[in-house]
Amino acid sequence: MQSKSSSPRKNPIMKLKHTLQASLQDVFPYLADPDLFASVHPVISKIETKGNGHYVVHETLKLGPIPFSFTYPAIIHHDVEMGTVHMQAIVFKMTTMNMSFQFTKENDMTIIEENIDIKSKLPFNALTLNVVKSQHLELFKNIARTLAIPS
Repeated sequence: MQSKSSSPRKNPIMKLKHTLQASLQDVFPYLADPDLFASVHPVISKIETKGNGHYVVHETLKLGPIPFSFTYPAIIHHDVEMGTVHMQAIVFKMTTMNMSFQFTKENDMTIIEENIDIKSKLPFNALTLNVVKSQHLELFKNIARTLAIPS
């Protein structure tokens, strides 16, 4: 598994590129299916379906040794034909996260290009982007591990 990132300071959108040695059909469900996504995400424990693409995400962050659990609404849309997954979440009614994943097949690999855009009323956009980047690098390692892909 390979992951690359670019995030120029002038651009609030972080771009990550993940390469997994697995078929698109095997990888796609781990981002499109909320239950599978939660099963491999390092801080999301559960995603409740509310209907019509709307969900409630249950997340636990560690603040030092203390776990901090919270929930937030999210919208998830995927298009198998286009090879895309889009997620939007609003955390604490102060931070909006938009994430898009574009899947392409290349030989025996699946390439996932991820765009993460975070807008917050708080001055923590750069910090939040770094936390999400770290979580998503772990997310894709977990997907590779689950699919028994050598990393």
